[in-house]
Amino acid sequence: MSGEAATTFAKNSVKTVPKPWGYEIIWSHTERYVGKVLHVNRGESLSLQYHEMKDETLYVIAGKVMLELERGEERSSITLGVGEAFHVTPMTIHRIEAIEDTDIVEVSTPEIHDVVRLEDRYGRAGTTEA
Repeated sequence: MSGEAATTFAKNSVKTVPKPWGYEIIWSHTERYVGKVLHVNRGESLSLQYHEMKDETLYVIAGKVMLELERGEERSSITLGVGEAFHVTPMTIHRIEAIEDTDIVEVSTPEIHDVVRLEDRYGRAGTTEA
């Protein structure tokens, strides 16, 4: 029985992806959702970007970030600290900048390649793989 269970039930593979702003740990990637931890180094930021289909929720588990948001004519910046969450809907222009070293749990729909970059301090541009 234990041999059969070992082939039926398996641990998720976990993948760490280095980024110029820190790294991301992809701890789950299914046909229905993706789970990540984003580690953003203090003073670094992700691209100013939007997603055409990807829908994501961010939950800060350590540190503090400034979240820049734009949808249509509306623009805002909000600070998120430990225990705070924000839902980023498709087509919302957004950027995360770390005020402190920060860890964010991101749960999203599975379209991880749906990233349209508008600005990027690291020279990455256009539509790419995040």
